[in-house]
Amino acid sequence: MEVFLLTFAVLLIVVLAMAIGYIVQRKTIAGSCGGLDALGIEKACDCENPCEKRQERMRKEKLWQENKII
Repeated sequence: MEVFLLTFAVLLIVVLAMAIGYIVQRKTIAGSCGGLDALGIEKACDCENPCEKRQERMRKEKLWQENKII
């Protein structure tokens, strides 16, 4: 029983630390495998005209990719 409680406490501390890190960084959760871009799909929505926030994000991504040094 002591091992179970110790393991549970360590797991709880790790989850709490991850939650605090997520809150502090204020970043959205993102996949690590490339997502839809890996499949050749340019955008996730089916909209002809994405919203202004999406257009701004796409513009910044394009500028970042153009300036990226490989």
